[in-house]
Amino acid sequence: SRRSLSEFDVLVACGGFSYGDVLGGGGGWAKSILFSPILRDQFSEFFESDKLVLGVCNGCQMISQIKPILPDSQNLPRFVKNRSEQFESRTVMVKVNETKSPWLSGMEGSVLPVAIAHGEGKAEFDSSEQLTGLYDKNQVALQYVDSHHQVTQRYPYNPNGAPKGIAGVLANEGKTLIMMPHPERVFRSHQFSWKPLSWGEYSPWMQIFINAKKFVS
Repeated sequence: SRRSLSEFDVLVACGGFSYGDVLGGGGGWAKSILFSPILRDQFSEFFESDKLVLGVCNGCQMISQIKPILPDSQNLPRFVKNRSEQFESRTVMVKVNETKSPWLSGMEGSVLPVAIAHGEGKAEFDSSEQLTGLYDKNQVALQYVDSHHQVTQRYPYNPNGAPKGIAGVLANEGKTLIMMPHPERVFRSHQFSWKPLSWGEYSPWMQIFINAKKFVS
């Protein structure tokens, strides 16, 4: 109770085993919020306000499991063990879909390399209707693609076997973005082994952080 979420404009739930160096840490993280009346109320109020939320990797798992207090989240998947049953850590390609998310403004249609590092990144749905509902509400933000820029479930282009190549999804009218890849690990050009000269100091992933700053300004 030393600080309150109401003091902040943006909430980022980070990755990197941020709730303990164990698989499934996102689930424990979510329960620490849902089972605490003080935290549950603060998170509920934050989601209901005009503020931004980003969940990456472990943070993606966590946000996906607090659906009871997250608006517009009924069709969100849970994230389970990779189909390979291995920890996958490398660079993959994702397509940025056209959505109304303030996080991804100006990035629509891009196909970009991005870092991944997870053992439990496969999106899993309770039913086919849930997956269909996610598409119908335009909540699929990012998808894994192959070398021809086609959405794929094929390994290793799709590192976890997620259906429809799902790598990132939206809730709360696009203000909440949760994704398994790590944009914060590749926002500077020198973080790539190769880059186009046109990129300059920053990679295209810097745009999501620029967008967040514009939104709260």
